[in-house]
Formats: sequence, structure tokens, C-alpha cells
Amino acid sequence: MQVLRALAAVMVAAGHAQFEVAGLAARAGLPFAPAARLPWPAGVDVFFVISGFIIVHAAAPLYGRADARKIFLAHRIARVVPLYWLATTLYLALAFARPGLLGAGSEGPLYLAASYLFWPMARADGAVQPLYSLGWTLNYEMAFYALFALALPWGGGRIAGGERIASPRRTVLGVVALLGGLVLVGRVAGPLPGPLAAPIAFWSDPIVLEFACGALLALARQEGFRLPAPARLVLAVAGLVLLCVAGEAPALPRALAWGGPAALLVAAAALGPAGAVGPRLRPAVVLGDASYALYLAHPFVVRGLRVTAETAGLAAVLGPGPLAASMLVLAAGAAILLHRIVERPLTRAARALLAPASPVNKG
Repeated sequence: MQVLRALAAVMVAAGHAQFEVAGLAARAGLPFAPAARLPWPAGVDVFFVISGFIIVHAAAPLYGRADARKIFLAHRIARVVPLYWLATTLYLALAFARPGLLGAGSEGPLYLAASYLFWPMARADGAVQPLYSLGWTLNYEMAFYALFALALPWGGGRIAGGERIASPRRTVLGVVALLGGLVLVGRVAGPLPGPLAAPIAFWSDPIVLEFACGALLALARQEGFRLPAPARLVLAVAGLVLLCVAGEAPALPRALAWGGPAALLVAAAALGPAGAVGPRLRPAVVLGDASYALYLAHPFVVRGLRVTAETAGLAAVLGPGPLAASMLVLAAGAAILLHRIVERPLTRAARALLAPASPVNKG
């Protein structure tokens, strides 16, 4: 699963690198043919399905416990919030120092608070995005965590050999029902007036069903469902082919065009036997561990290298393709360092503060 996490993060980073290089090439009069085989933004959809899968397993020690909600939310906050707040604060500082560099608009304090608190709020231009725009995905993540926490105590267990064996079935089915109901309400109710219009429309987008797909795959795995290697290979190839066919401007809704193939990719990774990762895949696993850091940090690296190349006149020397590859390599290296030096210590400190005596699960 970590390999798939790495793929998802690299897809998002590649899309942004390609965008920056394309703009630079156009201004410098250099030929550049974008590599558009895969719809790079679909990496987010892969992330969402993976998130639904992983959360079911990360909560394994908590099903049916009275304090499940408190511990689960403490762990999720410790995992997500510190690095995101750090990235948002850095973005805010750069926006004040060099507004033209980031294209940041002037928003009020309420919008700034909403950005830090994962509350979907429309900007002055109408887009429902936080200050650090990549945070729109985390607004969905936090909403999913809240719904999962609501259903977590519903998960009971069974007694086998005198020991209680936790079962996520009722929790997972409850979360799937909540997500489906949220989408249904959004479709039936239509646009709502007032301050809740933006968050309700945001949270009821069918993209949230991608979390449900991941959770159902986790339930299937926990209940013993496995696929043979040839079937999983077919699923993986089908997922990649369908993503390529959908392209970056799919005719179908995103949850189908990108979310469906993303679910196939995760199913291919999730429904096989557990086994040790070979040395060839070890670098991808290392990058998968740092995928959250890569997701949050790569815009700074990509934009920084683009500005440096443009200022120093390196675009013509390197060429657009090597420049885009350099952006990805540097972003990956920076993410691994950030994960080890900053993210992991921050997560440990936050978890010790919020849930000092709770079961540990990396999630």
C-alpha cells in the first residue's frame, strides 16, 4: 500500500511540475509537449481510497471501546494537523513577503481561521479552497474522520477462545451509510442559502464515496477475501488503462472517471497475501512513508526551482523535460528529509500530548 501511496503523491507532484514547466517554456519560447498519459490530479482520488482503507485498519484496537472516538480523533489530529499547519503558516509568510510569487489573494481573518480549522469556506473568487489550496483534500479527510469517529463505537466484536476479537463491520457499514446519505442529501436538497451553503455542497460531493470504497475494501480484506495474483494484475492494469482513457477532462463525474479506477488500483494492492517488500520496491516504500510530506511540500520545491531556473536562465540549458524531472527528484528528497526530521517528531509530540496512554498505530 505504501508503494501506491508513493504513486499517488508523485502523480500530484508531477501535475504541478508539468504546469510550472509548461508556463516557463511558453514564456521562454521553448517547445514543450506535456506528458498527459495519466490524469495527474487523479492521484488525489487514489489517496482518498487508500485513506478509507487504512483508517479501518488504523482503528483496529478501538472498535467498540467507550473512549474510541476520543482516541481516534486525537491520533488523526496528531497525524494530519501539525505538518499542515506548518505548511499553511509558511505559505502565509511567503504570501506576505512576496504576494506575486504565490498569487495569493487578500482574504479576511474568518477565512484564515477556516483554513486552519479545515472548514470549507468560499474565497472572494467563489472557489471553496483554504489559503494553502492543497488543503482542500484535507478538508475532506477531516470530514471523513469525523464521520468515522461517529460510527466507531458501533463496531463491536466477537469472543473467540476467551478473547474479544474486534470487528469493524458495523462501523464500516455505518460510515458507508453516512457518506451515501450525505451525498443523497446534497443531491436532493440542492444549493442551500446562508453560511452553510458552501460546506454542505462541499461535503456532499460524490468524491466522498471514494473513502467508502476504501473502507469496504478494508472490510473485505479483514473478513478474509483475497484475490489471486493474475486477478489483481488485471485490476491494476484495468485501473491504469481507465485512468488514461478518462484523461484530465473526463466526460463522467470525477468519482466515477477517476475514483472507480483508483478503487481498482487499491483493490489490486489490498486483496493479496501479506508479504515482505522486496529490495527493488524499498525506495518506493520509503517515499510512500513520506507521501504526506511530499504532498504538502512539493509546491514549495516545484515553484522555487521554477523561479530559480527562470531567474538564472537555466530553462534553455536544461530543457523542460529534465527540469520537470529535477523538480520531482528534489521534491522527493525534500519530502523524505521533512518526514524524518520534522513530521515524525511533530506527530509523536502531538500524540503524546493528545492521547498519552492510548494504543499506538501509525495509520
